[in-house]
Amino acid sequence: MWHKRSLWLVSTALACAAQPAIAQDTGQDTAQDAGQAGAQAGAQDGGSIVVTGFRASLLGARDAKRNATIIQDSIVADDIAAFPDLNLAEALQRLPGVAINREAGEGRRISLRGLGPDFTRVQLNGMEVLGNVDSPQDSRGQGTRDRAFDFNIFAAELFNHVDVRKSYSADQTEGGLAGTVGLYTARPLDYAGDKIAVSASAGTNSYTKDFQPRLTGLVSKNWGDFGILVSAAYSHRQTRETGVDTYRWRTNGANGSDISGLTQEEQDKITSGTLRFARGNRLSVWDSTQDRLGVTSSIQWNPGEATHITLDGLYGKFKADRFETHLASRGSGGSTWLGGAQTFAGVTYPASRINAIGWNDENEVTYLDVSGGQTSTETRTQKTSNTFKQLVLSGDTGLTDKLTFRFLGGIERSSYDMPMSDKFYTEAYGDVISQYTGTYGLKNTYGWDTSDAANYHAHEIDMSASYQDTAMDTVRGSLEYQFSPDDKLSLGGEWRRFKNSGYTLTADDVLLSSFKSGAVSADIGDYSKVYNGYSGQSWVIVDYDKALSALGIDRGDYLTNRGSEYAVEERTWAVYAQYDWNHMLGSVPFRGNIGGRFYHTGIDSVGVGTVDGSLNTIRGTSSYQGFLPAANLIFELTDKLVVRAAAARNINRPTLSALAVNGTVRSGDGGEVSVSTGNPNLKPYKSTDLDLSVEYYLGNHGSITGALFYKTLDGFIGTKTVTNTTYGETGLSTDLMDGLTANTVVSSYSRPINLGKTDLWGLELAAQSDFTFLPAPFDHFGVAANFTYVKSQYDYRTIYGDIAARTTLEGLSKYNGNITLYYQDARFDVRGSANYRSSYVYSAAPITTTVNGVTVVDQDLSGYAATVYVDMSAHYKITDRIQLTLDAINLTNQAEKQYSDTSKRLYVYTRSGRTVMGGVRFEF
Repeated sequence: MWHKRSLWLVSTALACAAQPAIAQDTGQDTAQDAGQAGAQAGAQDGGSIVVTGFRASLLGARDAKRNATIIQDSIVADDIAAFPDLNLAEALQRLPGVAINREAGEGRRISLRGLGPDFTRVQLNGMEVLGNVDSPQDSRGQGTRDRAFDFNIFAAELFNHVDVRKSYSADQTEGGLAGTVGLYTARPLDYAGDKIAVSASAGTNSYTKDFQPRLTGLVSKNWGDFGILVSAAYSHRQTRETGVDTYRWRTNGANGSDISGLTQEEQDKITSGTLRFARGNRLSVWDSTQDRLGVTSSIQWNPGEATHITLDGLYGKFKADRFETHLASRGSGGSTWLGGAQTFAGVTYPASRINAIGWNDENEVTYLDVSGGQTSTETRTQKTSNTFKQLVLSGDTGLTDKLTFRFLGGIERSSYDMPMSDKFYTEAYGDVISQYTGTYGLKNTYGWDTSDAANYHAHEIDMSASYQDTAMDTVRGSLEYQFSPDDKLSLGGEWRRFKNSGYTLTADDVLLSSFKSGAVSADIGDYSKVYNGYSGQSWVIVDYDKALSALGIDRGDYLTNRGSEYAVEERTWAVYAQYDWNHMLGSVPFRGNIGGRFYHTGIDSVGVGTVDGSLNTIRGTSSYQGFLPAANLIFELTDKLVVRAAAARNINRPTLSALAVNGTVRSGDGGEVSVSTGNPNLKPYKSTDLDLSVEYYLGNHGSITGALFYKTLDGFIGTKTVTNTTYGETGLSTDLMDGLTANTVVSSYSRPINLGKTDLWGLELAAQSDFTFLPAPFDHFGVAANFTYVKSQYDYRTIYGDIAARTTLEGLSKYNGNITLYYQDARFDVRGSANYRSSYVYSAAPITTTVNGVTVVDQDLSGYAATVYVDMSAHYKITDRIQLTLDAINLTNQAEKQYSDTSKRLYVYTRSGRTVMGGVRFEF
């Protein structure tokens, strides 16, 4: 239904002759200047009409897009600062082809044109960057090591404009197969004179009911051709996601539960092993207290008319103290409420008794009534810190009146630390009924007091910590020779170093055997408390600090051995040549660029792996190279109609976890050897890209754009297992274990490899218009809308065998759309925006488990259901320098729905509440 509604909305906007909020620059080095010009384009002197605010940003964006020599969309400063965006991801979701994922209602990572976050490269002030990704939920890939950028580290107010480059040109850094997002902070010479701006806002969330302050300030001082700017943004907030979830689903039998009270038909059905039970279910809450600080600085100096030098600095820190709790089922063999018989601390608990059972046509158990069901509560404490530091020196100088030298040098250092991620489990037994309705409905009815600590005993403690560090260094230079005002040849080179390293500390089942035997008291009375934060249900949790003190536990005594230790370093050099022109083709203005880029990448991968139970260092090296041609053609068929065509080759480098060589080497009782590692010999994904864009400009503000794009993708990566190969095929050192030679037979060798090809194509439509043709006051209204359709499939059976399926690419939503309705007059403006993302596959990798020697498939994939997020913003100017603001985020309290398997069984269902912020802005 949505895509029909979206097409209707877009066609309506097209009929109104609209203009998209998109736009600018002709390449990396000129992007900043183009954005500044776009942001200021609406204000005119000399008695002409002055256009300000949101309309000015749209007008500047439109003009800059029209002058660009690649296909790209942008948002300029007024648009970012004025919309209710908690961070940049939420600002970007309003551009055609951009989709985002959210945590607790806040945007985190972006997907571009149907490809997942790992396929979008992010640059900050012209330099490629990586912000370590994290999620509070295991089901969403907590601690994933990839190349995606986590946008939650930065507040939107810190940035001057953002570009989304969708076609490739030779002067762009290779990589980012889906496209490149360029982020730019403000600079002092952006402003005609000195400038001071301060804003303060505060609000709350309907779930947390906390006080959420948000402060932003900017100071800029110019002395002619020299200027200094400093800006900062700070926010503090609490978030909460609450809902239900399962541990996936599995076929199972009774597993020891008493089924004698059921009918013979029901007993036969259970013992047949064809019923699929939820492995577990939980009532869940994820809380987080977040502090975000960002500071930018910029020094600009123009020592001569043809020389410009800029030094940009950026510091970001995002801290989160997380609390997570669940009231969950336990059972034997990985099934909800089944089995459970055990003796714990001298008390014998019998297996559960099934009183009633129901299932649907898919043999999924949808109703289960048990006595003596094994129940647990989980109290999880996490502390996380994400720190980002960057310094970039850039500029240009005219060596002659025709020859210009441009340069950029930068360093980035970022770290992600999770010094604590501990879980404390308690356990209880009692009567319970689980009822599943629809795809995402779950209701548990407990026949005992879940809030009485006397019903529980301590079960176990799991401890862990993890650390990641990233270093990036870039040096880039180019010479541009202007043959004529309309012809330019650019020759350039670039060197980059990228290193990512990390390790984990883990201690599971702490005190489990001591609790079970009674050697350590399992009584939780001294450190328990009741949790009431879940609507309609309360349960017992522990005060974790009190628990450690009462039990005499020092975490340092347990977290002593490093695991999953790795370091991946890439060193790349590249050279390019590009010719830009602006001529007439007959009577048609014709401009564009054509060029090619050669790159060479070397990889060093070091990991600490497990070799026959002992830790050992594993090393691997590799290299690859290639040539990437690119062309962008622009035809201005009339003064209103512009047609763009682009063709290029591009790459996307493998994920960091796939390149990390750490793993295991084992020898069996019969002398056979098995190996499982990462693979530093992986080659990048490769793509051939074709793009066609048509832009029609109307009046002072309106435009309609449409774009077609096509990509051929080669080199998908998946884990492959081969049997009875030789040790030499692994590429590992024979020194890792005694007796190894290149000819040693390896019974099982698992590692990620390049496999498979597919293609992807899509359609983008965008439109925006002021309603100036309507009578007052309706002439102050306007609308912006966009719609994207993307299609691609991939046969994952080539990687994972018959248990996988041919399905949509991971992260690909077939339909994306956004519509914004706004009103603006001289004092007041208000905007409401709805953003739609259709369902998508999150992971196509099957999850299997061996139960009693039989391989059981828990799920063949997992994914997300469609979402519609609705936000609004209002501003009122008290004076030209003082403005009141009101923002509301997630007005409809949209649910995040994660499903398991192609049959779309319940996996995770959460809501995060509405956030409302009010504030004031001063500008001097």
